[in-house]
Amino acid sequence: MQMPDDKKHLSFWHRVTRPIVIVWTLFNFLLYVYLDFKGWLGKQASREARLRRQARKLLERLLWLGPTFIKIGQALGTRADLLPIPYIDELSKLQDKVPKFPNEVAFAIVEKELGRHPQELFAEITPEPIAAASLGQVYHARLKSGQEVAIKVQRPNLEAVIAFDLKILRSIVRLLSERTKLLAGYDWLGMLDEFERMVAEETDYLREARNAERFKENFKDWKEVYVPRIYWEFCSKRVLTMEFIRGVKVVDLDALIAQGQSPKAINELMHRTYFKQLLEDGFFHADPHPGNLLVTYDGRLTFFDFGMVGIITPRLQQLMVSAFFHILERDFDGLIDDLIALDFLKGEIDMSEFRQVLRNMFERKIDLKLSEVNFKELTYEVGELMYKYPFTTPSSFTFIIRALMTLEGISIQTNPEFNFMEVARPYARDFLLRRETALLRQHVIDSLHDVKSGKINWSRIYNTIRLGWQLWASPQIAKFFGKQF
Repeated sequence: MQMPDDKKHLSFWHRVTRPIVIVWTLFNFLLYVYLDFKGWLGKQASREARLRRQARKLLERLLWLGPTFIKIGQALGTRADLLPIPYIDELSKLQDKVPKFPNEVAFAIVEKELGRHPQELFAEITPEPIAAASLGQVYHARLKSGQEVAIKVQRPNLEAVIAFDLKILRSIVRLLSERTKLLAGYDWLGMLDEFERMVAEETDYLREARNAERFKENFKDWKEVYVPRIYWEFCSKRVLTMEFIRGVKVVDLDALIAQGQSPKAINELMHRTYFKQLLEDGFFHADPHPGNLLVTYDGRLTFFDFGMVGIITPRLQQLMVSAFFHILERDFDGLIDDLIALDFLKGEIDMSEFRQVLRNMFERKIDLKLSEVNFKELTYEVGELMYKYPFTTPSSFTFIIRALMTLEGISIQTNPEFNFMEVARPYARDFLLRRETALLRQHVIDSLHDVKSGKINWSRIYNTIRLGWQLWASPQIAKFFGKQF
C-alpha cells in the first residue's frame, strides 16, 4: 500500500484552517486564564462550570491540531501550580487518551521499516494499539522467544505537521514580542528552536533507544530505578521495540497505596534521580510527565520514552552544582552570582537593590512545603521581578525548567508536603562523601571563587565547611540513612 506519510506537504485545506484554529485556541486559553487569575468568572460554582467548558474545548482543539499541540498540552496538564484544576483534569487526558491512527497504516510502517509484516515478525501482536501518544502508538506483542514486548510505531506525516506548526508559532511569537510585553522575560524564539531540535531527535527512535541505554547505564547501581530493555533487532528510526513493563502510574495514589507503596517516598525518589541526572550525569530525561513514569509492583520507579532528553555542558553543570550548594548554604549572594553567570540577568541594574529583593523572596520561600506556597502570590512576585529587572530565561534552560516544573506539578498531586531542603540535604551529604565524585567536588571547589574577580571567597569556604559539618553530624540525616555517627 502507498504510505500516507510519503506526502511531503499538508493539504491546502489544512494550510488555510490550521493557523486560524491555532490563533483562536491560544486567544481563548489566555483569555480564560487571565479572567480566572483576576477573579472575574463569578462565584465558585459558575467559575468551575465555565472553566470546565473552556477546558473541554481546549482539549478538543489540541487533539484536532495534533502532535505539536498535544505535547504542549501534556506539559500544561502537569502545571497544577499555574492552571485551575478543571484545566488540569481535562489536559491530563492527553497523557493516555490521544486518538489512535489506523492499524493498517501502523502495520504498513512496521513492514516498511523492518522488512516483514508484524504478524510474521512476532509470535503474537494485539490487533489494536494499547496506547496512543503524541508522536506514536504502542502495541503489546510477544517475541518468538517468549518475551513480552511493547512496540511503538511513529505517526505518519509527522515532519510536515510539526514544521508547519512551528512556523505559525514563530510568527505569533515575533508579533507579540514586537508589539506587546506579554512575552517579556523569556527567550521564546530560542525556546521554539530548542523545541524543534528536541522533537527532531524524538522522531528518531534509534536515537531514543540509545538514550534509554545510556540512562540505564547511569542508574545501574540504583536498584530502585529501572529502564526497560531494548530489542535492537526489532528497531528502526520509526519503530521501537522494548521490554513490556506492568505497574502503576506515579499519580495513581489509590493504586500505589493498595500495593503497599508510599507515594511520598516515590515522589522523593523521583526528585533524587533528577539531582543525579542534572548535577552528576549531565544527561536528563526531559519529559517526566505521568505517562512516562511507572512504579512496578516491586516498587521500582521505571522511566519510559527517552526521545526527549537534555545534555548539560560541563560549564553549565558546574554552575548548577554551585547554585545547588548555595541554596543549601542559604548563600543568596552566591546564588545571585550564579544567576548572573548563567545569563538569567543581563544589562546594567542596581545590584544592591536587586540582591535585597531576591534575598527577601528566597528567605521567605525556601523552607516552605508545597502545600504552604501561594502560587498566585508567587506568580505576581516573580512577574514583578521580570518586568522591573532585565531578567530572562536562557534557551539552554528551557527543558531543564520544563522538567523541574513537571516534577513540581506531580508533587502537588502526590506529595503536597514536599520540601526541597528536606530531600536535597541527604542527597548533598551523599554527593560530598562518594569517592567517585572527585570531579564534581572540584566543581564545588571552583564555585568558592568569586565569579567576577576569580579570587577565593573566604565567606563561602566557611559556609561550605559549616554545611558539610551539618550534613555529616545531623541526627535527622543519620536517621535517614540508618546510620549513627
